Amino acid sequence: MAPQKLTFFHPDQEQQKSLHLAQEGISAGFPSPADDFKELRISIDQEVVRNEEATFYARVSGESMQGAGLDDGDLLVIDRSLEPQHNKIAVCFIDGEFTVKRLKVGPKGVFLMPENPKYQPIEVTEENELIIWGIVTYVVKKL
Repeated sequence: MAPQKLTFFHPDQEQQKSLHLAQEGISAGFPSPADDFKELRISIDQEVVRNEEATFYARVSGESMQGAGLDDGDLLVIDRSLEPQHNKIAVCFIDGEFTVKRLKVGPKGVFLMPENPKYQPIEVTEENELIIWGIVTYVVKKL
């Protein structure tokens, strides 16, 4: 298993910035009349952080989760207060290394599933030390 490097950050609630938000949303179909455009202010932290004390950010390094839309350099929002569940994307600490994978929990055991065919699933056995560090709730991408 190649280690996936994650750099963790804690939200800086004291330095929040409010940005403009188009209240009606942006049409992905036919354009809407400009007269309907109204502005509100929004803080991204307030949108993505549900539990301030348990929320962290981490930057993805690697390609193992590309099929789930997690690309190298993306910023993850991780909530440590959420319970791990089957099919959730989780930041895991296994055998001394961090990785981000989809959880597969079933009758055959627990697997950490990559979302790239170049990588193999990781079967969690009794010999492994596994900590589900947190659940990924949002991904911030640079276009």
